[in-house]
Amino acid sequence: MKTRSATAIRILEASRELFNAKGYAATSVTEIATSLGMSQGNLTYHFKTKRDLAMQLEADVLQMMKTRRENRNPGPLAEDYVEHLLFGMELTWNNRFLMRDRMQYAGAPIGRRPDSELMADFYELTSLLVRIREQNMFTKDTAPDIDVLAKSLWIVSRYWIDYLRELEGLTEISWADQERGIQHHFAILLPSLKTSARREFKAGLDRASSHSKIRETSSHHKLAHTALGPLLHEQPASQPVKQKGAENAE
Repeated sequence: MKTRSATAIRILEASRELFNAKGYAATSVTEIATSLGMSQGNLTYHFKTKRDLAMQLEADVLQMMKTRRENRNPGPLAEDYVEHLLFGMELTWNNRFLMRDRMQYAGAPIGRRPDSELMADFYELTSLLVRIREQNMFTKDTAPDIDVLAKSLWIVSRYWIDYLRELEGLTEISWADQERGIQHHFAILLPSLKTSARREFKAGLDRASSHSKIRETSSHHKLAHTALGPLLHEQPASQPVKQKGAENAE
């Protein structure tokens, strides 16, 4: 594999930021070059067209997904599930122009190909739900249709970023924003789980929150309580407010 130059890396990162912020169609090659303090000719030496930039960014994302999938080693179910969820949400946000603008530069949905990494991501989620069923974590009274549940959960996670952008107008994400997305995801999953399983997922989320690349240091340890506490019925509604005050006093 050809080693990518530092200049090419800078161009791709600047392109990603502008595509995410303004959209593919509204961003010009001249604007990308100007943001880097270089000539348009220097930029086009590395990437001939704006479409080449978008397609390379897409290829990098898909390769990242493939590398993670091929190299991951299965561990405890709850931790595998949380890792899958957080990886997808972070990657989608960091490259949100892909889902939003792909028809503009590629002319087809990103997931339509049979070998698409998006399909692999969906199948991974389905396999995690099958593991939940095999480990007898679903309640007997609410055992769900795995296919329906997988689609519902995948849609919530993948399009949460669109909700933040379209309805709330966010341009920068915070850990608190991710907490809300996680809460919506688990609001679908957890009611179907036994209490013991809910606690396992809470513990997995606790551990993941202390390592996430996009966490806010002052609030990462609140993640499991914020996202899962109401669904686990572990504390009264007023508790999060008291907890926040206690943290401010520390």
